[in-house]
Amino acid sequence: MVPSNVFREVTPLSSEDCFVIIKRTKSEFTYPVHVHPEYELNFIENAKGAQRVVGDSMEVIDDLELCLIGNEHLEHAWMNHSCASCEIHEITIQFHNNNFLDSLLSKRQFRPIAIMLENAKKGLVFSRPVIESVRNRLYNLSSKENGFFSVMELINILYELSTDKHSRILCSSTFANQDESSESRRIQKVINYLHENYQNDIHLSDVAAHVNMSEVSFSRFMKKRTGKNYIEYLNDLRLGIASRQLLDTSRTVAEISYECGFTNLSNFNRIFKKRKGVTPTEFRDNYSRMRILI
Repeated sequence: MVPSNVFREVTPLSSEDCFVIIKRTKSEFTYPVHVHPEYELNFIENAKGAQRVVGDSMEVIDDLELCLIGNEHLEHAWMNHSCASCEIHEITIQFHNNNFLDSLLSKRQFRPIAIMLENAKKGLVFSRPVIESVRNRLYNLSSKENGFFSVMELINILYELSTDKHSRILCSSTFANQDESSESRRIQKVINYLHENYQNDIHLSDVAAHVNMSEVSFSRFMKKRTGKNYIEYLNDLRLGIASRQLLDTSRTVAEISYECGFTNLSNFNRIFKKRKGVTPTEFRDNYSRMRILI
């Protein structure tokens, strides 16, 4: 569930349209942290130093930015931060989450787009070379009538983005409230076990035994299926839960640290800052200031 003090955007996209595109030139970011059910592809140019907030991810952006959001519960916004530009260019494309039929996305030719849309549930940011390759096409698309060929061009752009091997998922699964439904039954069993026991001191040997694997085999399996080793995944899980509690409860940092399985407060602070770039207290304060209704 999204906290009640997060702004729910009502987009101009109608049920009869495939997508809506909005082009702006502005001197600052003023929109609060918000959510909406539509997919959103957001392109920003000339806003170096601004801050992107997607779930529990907060990053300072460069002069070119392209991000895809595809989760009606995922809070996101862009903030001025240290951006000094007075001429920010922004192109926002919003499209329905049912534009692509499941039967179409299951086809081999559409598989890269299907994977990208799934990843977008946790926020996806694209690499600079790929942004540069679609930049002019986004500007051209924003200047056309939104007819049939515009829809085809958007699909072409989405396909090119889906081939970006250096795109990055931004938000932790826990914060984005994802159930990892695409994972196998075995990895799902691991994830369920970790969610049920993250508060405890659980060792790799405990989880390996839970799925009847040796520690060596389990380590390889975990890395292959999640892209992270066991400790990295467990820490990310705990940090995601801690991030949500920092925002949605008034518990102290120490209480949250211990409730999420960190037995040492300084270790929690160190891991949190390394992962998020700010301390837990700064994360809570920064996010609280961003949750402003308009």
